[in-house]
Amino acid sequence: MRAVIQRVSSASVVVNNKTISQIGWGFLVLLGIEDSDSQDDIAWLSNKIVNLRIFNDAHGVMNQSLLETKGDAIVVSQFTLHAATKKGNRPSYIRAAKPNIAIPLYEAFVHQMETDLGKQIGTGVFGADMKVALANDGPVTIIIDTKNKDL
Repeated sequence: MRAVIQRVSSASVVVNNKTISQIGWGFLVLLGIEDSDSQDDIAWLSNKIVNLRIFNDAHGVMNQSLLETKGDAIVVSQFTLHAATKKGNRPSYIRAAKPNIAIPLYEAFVHQMETDLGKQIGTGVFGADMKVALANDGPVTIIIDTKNKDL
């Protein structure tokens, strides 16, 4: 799994001109899923995201997590995070999981984050043409890959 975590002051997801998710302060998480992802990846990544200390404390130091600050989150599935761009100019998405694999993993990840945060989170609509809007706070953007934990 690959995630792009953006600290936001607001974010929303619109599908067919209808807002389906909207938050104030928290995280917008773009999530890419590949065939080899498992429940271990889900548990590790969710725990890492909710405990990622990138919110300012009382001294202005990034030292607090989403869990500690009780921030909100939206998770949007984004297969293009697994784009291979090594050859040519047209990306290959061969590593991105097909819907029959990706949808259950996406849903399990959302459920795990809700469990870890202790509250409901927003989502996108898998496979839909979504309009995602955000105000990146900082800006702070973090990339995490469960297959390359050194990033």
